[in-house]
Amino acid sequence: MNPQRPALHHTLLEARAGLELGAWLAALPIMRRKIAGQPHPVLVIPGFFASDTATWPLRHLLHRWGHRALGWELGRNLGAKPGTFDHLLRMIEATAVAADQRVSLIGWSLGGIFARELSRTRPDLVRCVVSLGSPIHGPESSSLAPLFKRLNPRAKAPSPDAQRNRIQSPPVPCTAIYTRSDGIVHWRAALEPAGQRTENIRVLGSHMGLAHNPLALYAIFDRLEQEPENWSRFRWPEAWAR
Repeated sequence: MNPQRPALHHTLLEARAGLELGAWLAALPIMRRKIAGQPHPVLVIPGFFASDTATWPLRHLLHRWGHRALGWELGRNLGAKPGTFDHLLRMIEATAVAADQRVSLIGWSLGGIFARELSRTRPDLVRCVVSLGSPIHGPESSSLAPLFKRLNPRAKAPSPDAQRNRIQSPPVPCTAIYTRSDGIVHWRAALEPAGQRTENIRVLGSHMGLAHNPLALYAIFDRLEQEPENWSRFRWPEAWAR
């Protein structure tokens, strides 16, 4: 895929994230209702330049739904800093052993790239991966690519073979949630490749609002109910689809 960046008018519309937070508050009384699925640990990884504060609305609801929601505990996500991957890998290993359960990974934007690579490294410990507007097909598809390069001058561009391997989905159920009006990552770059246990779910909204967009949250919670062994693709309920 040739890297494309979002249209300027979509980037300017990212201010909609504030409205989506208002929609999250309005939907909170309904979405707090406990799910019937199996509670398990969920690690939420923030996007580039974001921190655990930005994912609090999502983790709050995960907790209310019975899951053990974990932040990444590394402050602001500034990119491929030394020790980041090893820290997250140790978190997954320790959490899976302590809970005697596999861990679901949710990654927002750059966090989704981390989640995919972590699950590729330890698929035996990962229940599923959900990415939110992540530049799966290459960092150049993000409007923040120049800032990322400035803050990560030692990060080398992957070889064509390495990039093709990164695009391939990890050997666990993978769901990409995206919006066609994403103003940070071109929506086509945020799609999982076709596979037996991959899917792409479209929602309405902005990139900056994906971690509290009620439509995205509904899809996330539905995916966490799925048993990996009996995984099936997401379908919107008729009322939500309308």
